[in-house]
Amino acid sequence: MEPGYTMEDIAPIAVLMDELRSEDVQLRLNAIHSIPTIALALGPDRARDELVPFLQDSVDDEDEVLLALAKELGRNFEEYIGGKQFAHVLLGPLENLSAVEETLVRDKAAESIAKIAEVLSTPQIEEFYIPLLKRLSQGEWFTSRTSSAALYPPVYNKVSWSIQEDLRKGFAALGADDTPMVRRAAAKWLGPFVKNLSKQHVLSDGLPIYRRLQSDDQDSVRLLTVEDLIVIAKQLTPPEVKEQLLKQIRHSIADKSWRVRYMAATHFNELAEAVGTELVREELIGQYVQLLKDNEAEVRTAAAGQIPGFSKLLEKEVILARIVPCVRDLSHDASQHVRAALANHISGLAPLLGRDATIEHLLPLFLHLLKDEFPDVRLNVISKLETVNGVIDIELLSDSLLPAIIELAEDKSWRVRQAIIEYIPLLATQLGKPFFDEQLGNLCMSWLGDTVFSIRESATINLKKLTEVFGVDWAKVQIVPKVMGMGQHPNYLYRMTTVQAITTIAPSLNLAIVQAEIIGPLLQLAEDPIPNIRFNVAKSLEVLATTYGNTTEGREFVRKSIVPVLEQQKTDSDADVRYFASRALQKASADMLG
Repeated sequence: MEPGYTMEDIAPIAVLMDELRSEDVQLRLNAIHSIPTIALALGPDRARDELVPFLQDSVDDEDEVLLALAKELGRNFEEYIGGKQFAHVLLGPLENLSAVEETLVRDKAAESIAKIAEVLSTPQIEEFYIPLLKRLSQGEWFTSRTSSAALYPPVYNKVSWSIQEDLRKGFAALGADDTPMVRRAAAKWLGPFVKNLSKQHVLSDGLPIYRRLQSDDQDSVRLLTVEDLIVIAKQLTPPEVKEQLLKQIRHSIADKSWRVRYMAATHFNELAEAVGTELVREELIGQYVQLLKDNEAEVRTAAAGQIPGFSKLLEKEVILARIVPCVRDLSHDASQHVRAALANHISGLAPLLGRDATIEHLLPLFLHLLKDEFPDVRLNVISKLETVNGVIDIELLSDSLLPAIIELAEDKSWRVRQAIIEYIPLLATQLGKPFFDEQLGNLCMSWLGDTVFSIRESATINLKKLTEVFGVDWAKVQIVPKVMGMGQHPNYLYRMTTVQAITTIAPSLNLAIVQAEIIGPLLQLAEDPIPNIRFNVAKSLEVLATTYGNTTEGREFVRKSIVPVLEQQKTDSDADVRYFASRALQKASADMLG
């Protein structure tokens, strides 16, 4: 042992070393997660002199351990080694982690280096960070060169003009690297890098790198340049975009690889906004129509998702002449995913076209999609009816809407049934009380008897929301008698649903309805032979007590009707019933005293 160090001084680092040498991966992981505590125990000086060098040599481990180390070093770890002025010390271990084989570890190490760059001063960056960046950029293995691409944007604006020039040259070299993975990283980080460049350097340095990557022979590189294109376009004026980027825009949208066209379709609205109105009208309308008619369903699906956003940039006449015919074709598309994407976004055209054009051009398409054989298509139309309702009267759709809702309500997939239940309150608001009572009332009650618990649960929540939409008086006539009637059903699941429905709906009702219609049948269920029902009654009584026990009349109701039953349940043969009855009594007593 070195003179001057006690056993206590040596212990933390020794324990860490032992645990990191353990064969148990979980133990090594725990050791990495504890390095902030160990650094705290060692103090800043020893953390810098002993802990960090030790971690720098600890890169020969399982990927998940290295990933944890890369994360920990990026979580303000400089605070444990003496503050910002020593933050550069952490670059050593992170540089090693940036060159390992596993992509996740490299990415996390680069992310942590970028976080450290935020707290470094300009002298620290120039003395420690820039040499590290050069070593990684010129590394023998592609792994380090790949990591280096992410490290250019964070420091570009913090260094001198001459170093900025070196950084632009360094990034250009990555864009021309022999290894596709390095060029892919350059394409990924070109956008963030270009954001830091002056306009002059965007034109002199950013554009050549972009053009080289955009014409790369690997589609995995080209597809990443779509976002770079948007960033560059935002930094140029519309005439400059037309002069410098028009060829590349056409190439990306008509690329031979569907993956590149898919990326172009996914980001089309951002691109349209970046290039300016004139180019949208002259050039992009034709390109967009091309994407809507693409051979690949994935591309058409992505393009369909951009319809409302892109149409906002166009005049009504252009939408009717160029976009609506494509929408009509897509509504009959062979791919259900394309039709589903269209159904999700077609309603966004209604406010842009206005009432008459919507009735003439879109209404037939809504009606057609509501009859689609694929449930997701019908669901998507129904989920977006609110947008249409602001433009045309939803009753125009009611004849087709009703069969679609009923089919979805009886769909064999319970998830589809659950989704349509969640849209019922929205439809109820739009369709109004008479139509709802006549056409959908019984349907809502039928869900309470569904074989799947999640559907029964959603159905009770649905009834609560409907009560809030149509009011307490409506619920008293339309919901309460039907729910309470199920409490007499021979099948215990129906009786259970009654109890759960009361628990959910009761807070939306009033005391008079609870006293007149609900409490009697509920107290009968407190003596049900099934323990599950009895303890759910106790939970329901707790909700009634806490909801209505805050007025004089309510406290009297709780004291006379609820407390005696709960007292009786406290002596029940079933332990769960006794527990929930005791808990409910406690809450009820507290509310009455309050």
